[in-house]
Amino acid sequence: MAYHLAERGETDVLVIDRGEGPGAGSTGRATGGVRAQFETDINIRMSLYSIDFISKWDVDCEYDPKGYLFFATDGLQMDYLRSNVERQTELGVKGVEVLSVEDVRRICPILECDDILGGTFGASDGFVNPLKIMGGFADGARSEGVRFEYGVAAQGLEVEGGRVTAVVTDKGRIECERVVLAAGAWARELAATAGVTLPVEPQRRQIVWARSSEPLPRNLPMVIDIGTGFHFRPAKDFTDPFSSTDGSEVLFAYPDSEEGSSYVTDFDETFISKVYERAALRSSFLASTSVVRGKCRAGLYENTPDHHAILGGCEIEGLYFATGFSGHGVMHSPATGRALSEIILDGESSFLDVSCLSIERFKTGNLLRETAFI
Repeated sequence: MAYHLAERGETDVLVIDRGEGPGAGSTGRATGGVRAQFETDINIRMSLYSIDFISKWDVDCEYDPKGYLFFATDGLQMDYLRSNVERQTELGVKGVEVLSVEDVRRICPILECDDILGGTFGASDGFVNPLKIMGGFADGARSEGVRFEYGVAAQGLEVEGGRVTAVVTDKGRIECERVVLAAGAWARELAATAGVTLPVEPQRRQIVWARSSEPLPRNLPMVIDIGTGFHFRPAKDFTDPFSSTDGSEVLFAYPDSEEGSSYVTDFDETFISKVYERAALRSSFLASTSVVRGKCRAGLYENTPDHHAILGGCEIEGLYFATGFSGHGVMHSPATGRALSEIILDGESSFLDVSCLSIERFKTGNLLRETAFI
């Protein structure tokens, strides 16, 4: 949102980052997907805006619309996917369609489809480079005078008379009138220093990088089992601009229900056998791949109880949140930045109503429902 604030002329902005440099946190460890195939209106609308922004931006984010393929293995899952496509189409998503099992097999020939009933495909969904998106926003903000300081960890917030007055860091105290808490997995503990209960839980999410003896199918999309969350995509190394693959490397993962809340970002070798068990059930091609251990990685999700972001202000004047994205932070960053800049400067987001993402929903019980998260 520093970029969007600067666009509006608000350039007296300081961004502090606990990482030693850009992309040292979870952004650099992301899978790099964007999609409009969501269940809730707010997620669909944020995706529509963000994908359009990324595709037209003068920053090359390596947007590659190879699509997202969701597949179903029972009638309830298939009904859910059909219902989602109907709503997505109503809201203006283009190129989303319901698939037969023959369509699924055609799009992803390495899938074993005996138990698959069908699925959905979104042609505008696909892949991006998270570091390019982050860098584009940072460079744009910096060119307008926004300052960035890395290796500075926020330790707490100071509040007087019901308004925020300063951020305390490991490098000293910074007086300010407004604070945007976009600290991801660390947001909850920082909000607590201001007396705000923020329902955000850190959770490790892991990705296995593997190599096949044969090339992947051409134009392979992101492929997701809607029932289990197991998913895979062609591999891409975002941290090395000179890295390239021969089309035989793949990333795959799934949401491990045994993974509790923690700040651990070390890759756990035992996850490999877990993910290969799921790969073997779905694709002999994937099961025969070899793990590239040096490229397996782990990052942190910042989960909320309803798997939707917390966006906007709170009872502390001058304190705003952009956190709890539950895995969707990069893909929704353009919409997030614009919405929060409008909330800060104008009192509300006018281009898109994001009021349903307010922290107040956890007090009123008006939680959102999104099943299609991975």
